[in-house]
Amino acid sequence: MQLFKTFFVTILCLAILAGCSTSEGIKVSNVDEFNAAVKQAQPGDVIVLAAGVWNNAELKFTAHGTAEQPVKLTVEKKGAVTLEGQSRINLSGEYLIVEGLVFKNGYSPTSEVISFKKKKGVYANNSRVTECVIDNYNGPERFETNTWIAIYGKNNRVDHCYLVDKRNIGVTMTVRMVDELCRENNHRIDHNYFGYRQNLGANGGETLRLGTSHYSLSTCGTTVENNYFEYCDGEHEIISNKSCGNKFLNNTFMECRGTLTYRHGNDNVAEGNVFLGNGKEHTGGIRIINKRNKAINNYFADLTGYRFRGALVIMNGVPNSAINRYHQVDGGVFTNNTFVNCDHVQLCAGSDDERSAIPINSLIENNVFLHEGRDDIFTIYDDISGIEFKNNFVANNIITNKLAVTKVNLAAVKNENGIYQIKGDGLNGAGSSVTKAPANADNTGVNWYSKELRNRDFGTGKQIVVKPGLNTLQEAYSQSASGDVLVLSEAGDYAMEKKFEISHPISIVSAEGIDKPRLLSSKQEMFTIQNGGSLQLKGVEINGEMSPDLTGNCIVSTSHYSMNCNYKLFVEDCDVKNLDVNKFFDFLRSYKSTHADTVMIKDCAFDNLTGHVLRLDNETDDRGIFNAEYVILENSTFKNVEGTVLDLYRGGTDESTFGPTLKVNACQLVNVGNGKRNKENGSMMIHGVQVCHINNTSFEESKPLNLYLTNGEPITKITDCDFNKSSIVFNNKEFEVENVTIDGVKKNLRQL
Repeated sequence: MQLFKTFFVTILCLAILAGCSTSEGIKVSNVDEFNAAVKQAQPGDVIVLAAGVWNNAELKFTAHGTAEQPVKLTVEKKGAVTLEGQSRINLSGEYLIVEGLVFKNGYSPTSEVISFKKKKGVYANNSRVTECVIDNYNGPERFETNTWIAIYGKNNRVDHCYLVDKRNIGVTMTVRMVDELCRENNHRIDHNYFGYRQNLGANGGETLRLGTSHYSLSTCGTTVENNYFEYCDGEHEIISNKSCGNKFLNNTFMECRGTLTYRHGNDNVAEGNVFLGNGKEHTGGIRIINKRNKAINNYFADLTGYRFRGALVIMNGVPNSAINRYHQVDGGVFTNNTFVNCDHVQLCAGSDDERSAIPINSLIENNVFLHEGRDDIFTIYDDISGIEFKNNFVANNIITNKLAVTKVNLAAVKNENGIYQIKGDGLNGAGSSVTKAPANADNTGVNWYSKELRNRDFGTGKQIVVKPGLNTLQEAYSQSASGDVLVLSEAGDYAMEKKFEISHPISIVSAEGIDKPRLLSSKQEMFTIQNGGSLQLKGVEINGEMSPDLTGNCIVSTSHYSMNCNYKLFVEDCDVKNLDVNKFFDFLRSYKSTHADTVMIKDCAFDNLTGHVLRLDNETDDRGIFNAEYVILENSTFKNVEGTVLDLYRGGTDESTFGPTLKVNACQLVNVGNGKRNKENGSMMIHGVQVCHINNTSFEESKPLNLYLTNGEPITKITDCDFNKSSIVFNNKEFEVENVTIDGVKKNLRQL
């Protein structure tokens, strides 16, 4: 009986394949047909996925081709086949090609979307993934790890893929070195388009990683070339190299926050790469750690990053370092690179009691440094006697800090490709030979799928006129799209008795020339920003008098659940009143696993709150995670606030993130923080903020400005501020206070 069943199944599979076979290959329309085709696949066979949506399709592509006759998986029409829901593919075997898959509208049920692995020890070798798209294919949990492409085995290639909008924790693409079958692998990663990756606000947001610290002293041997990285802002390691013997050749980094980082591993080389910052904050170049790593003939322009994100960063190491810490730079070579308008070159970066091993046996030769608007680009943190400087040239305005370099007259002229060409006498062949960006949006990725970035900005859509009344705002919002503007045409009350859940960027603004319209709500949360949403309020009065008499009211709340999409909150020219109908009424309340790109309050007046204005303090696990990247308070008054104006918390000692950044200018705090329920004991509670600038701001009869400065090198500057019956509390670390008046006494404090 069993023999009959086996015979029947075999005949059925052959019949299916015979019925679907075409001159272009074996066409399959569902997973069962795909499995049958794979089971019978022979060298030279082509399996074709039929056009349409493949929902919850888990494809297991195990086959054995030859170099001359690979087994190929392709699609009926490129762009017409999408894998959605909980779909994924794994490859195993020899000489396989996967082409033309599009993953979107879902996420992988496992930790990897495309995997060159069937199970541990069973991998794909000599195989290729080409012209595949993964677009916003993210799980709902911000901090549940997944990887889009994981390369195992040996001699594999990933090329011409388009990978865009990775939102949750986990590297976009990784080379795994879990056993000997995956080392000395000779992989090639080329001509891929790594698109927009939002700031994660935590460690674990790398775009590309080669190896891990555990195997970092083993040879990987992967070549990464001619790829285009655009707006890859996940964390400060765009590429995290954690293995030996890799090559990074002719890649372009366009406005990416962070660096190509030799985090672990020896004998790696970066050559012919182009880093274009265009003045964007935190854009960097190459960071060097470990032995015999090289940076040759690279071009760096308009980069602003500092500390671990400089244009060139040579780190201090840890003596007798553990494998997962910082090995000493030994034998580094940095030659024929050009730096134009790059703000920071960091030597012996990270120097502290632990990282005390200075670079040794290293060479900086034939490089050119020019900055047209800055003269102090070099920062030396420790002894640089182990670095030989030879035939390097700097513009006359540059402060050299006694570096052995030559000052010459230099000029930078952009060529037709937008690349600065350096003019100067006696350069003797120094600098980079790069004349154009080697990779761009046109020669990478695919040409049959749109590469337009999603526009998430306010005011980019249509205007919708809204009149006063009950629920008129929600009704207008239901007809809106991303970037639309709801224009309140008349003064009067815009009352809400329903939940106002915001799932795409929207602006609510008053028409010109009218009194401020009033926004009121009978719900505990006037606005709830859901995943994908952002909110701008401008020119309105926000009033809490209609809110229920229940503890826990707020005007704006994030989702109570994980948000894998960052949001923005802009509040401009608004009056906020009467948030006192219960004992703790907040303006903004954020929750865990939510992250704001920017929270801004500008030209506003807040009066009479029983709670906090901005609560950005829910990531208290001290893992370097935080609720907001930029917080901006400008030209605003905060009076009679029983809680804090701001509670911004970032805990832990992780050094992989950029923020938070706080900027306060021309604000006034009067009677803030004095409520009986304000356990924080501060008018502002600032914990772990990396950049804090408070200027021209007064604190009157308010609890102290309370700062706790943690990891890294936080920049804290408080200037031209007035404290009347208030004070500043510094808990630790460095700070700078200039021209500050405390109870009528001027003080200048400095601990740097």
